[in-house]
Amino acid sequence: MTRKYGPPPSLDTLEIIARDALAKLPEPFAGHLRDVVLIVEDFPSEELLAELEMDDPFELTGLYTGRPAETEVYTGDLPPMIHLFRRPILDEWAGGEVAFEDLVAHVLIHEAGHHFGLSDDDMEWLEDELKKSATAPEP
Repeated sequence: MTRKYGPPPSLDTLEIIARDALAKLPEPFAGHLRDVVLIVEDFPSEELLAELEMDDPFELTGLYTGRPAETEVYTGDLPPMIHLFRRPILDEWAGGEVAFEDLVAHVLIHEAGHHFGLSDDDMEWLEDELKKSATAPEP
């Protein structure tokens, strides 16, 4: 894959790509993530890294927090959130042959998918569905 030179994708660009991927997810997965809050930051916070017992901020590309959709919600619960961390995603992207959009979708799907107990095969199917929807002609 040939990469274009220029500035790396910004926080805003990453968020646009992630929101587009969320919008294209098939049901029932999309329904589980309809009210998810998407947070895009350059790096995870020091507090989060300490909580996860991680030293290197480049090791964490994303994180899902929140209760699964089928569990009871309690007063005071925070909404479900997907955190995407731009610099670690850029670092992974720079070292591979995957399109940036595909890598963002991969991180997004895997963070939410593991939380909902999806298998790797299910997550791979979701990624394939996103790729199909990206290449399908508009009706």
